[in-house]
Amino acid sequence: MKKIFTCIICPNGCEVEVELKNNIIDNIEGATCKKGKEYVIQEISNPQRNIATSVKVLNGDLDIVSVRLNKSISKSMIFDVMKEIKTLEVKAPVKIGDIIKSNILNLDVDVIATKNIDSI
Repeated sequence: MKKIFTCIICPNGCEVEVELKNNIIDNIEGATCKKGKEYVIQEISNPQRNIATSVKVLNGDLDIVSVRLNKSISKSMIFDVMKEIKTLEVKAPVKIGDIIKSNILNLDVDVIATKNIDSI
């Protein structure tokens, strides 16, 4: 079976064609760099994603702070992680890079702030 992926690693957006036999990669063509090939292999074996969202802030000059994960997680865990993030609250002040939640769902991944929020 042939599958075509558009690589998202760099601006080239290579169309990478993969030949699968019994769900095993038999051939990969079209990647102009090794990162494209690595991306497609990961997409087939264990797709990874990052999450960017927001968390409620108490006593801040803004009601929410933007957050992201410090590294990617398995695509299959997105909804579980988002459910946990929805329960979080943080007290102001918040600084960029502050860890809002360490080791979320025991995935060895932290939720970190991406914006400064001052106290009121």
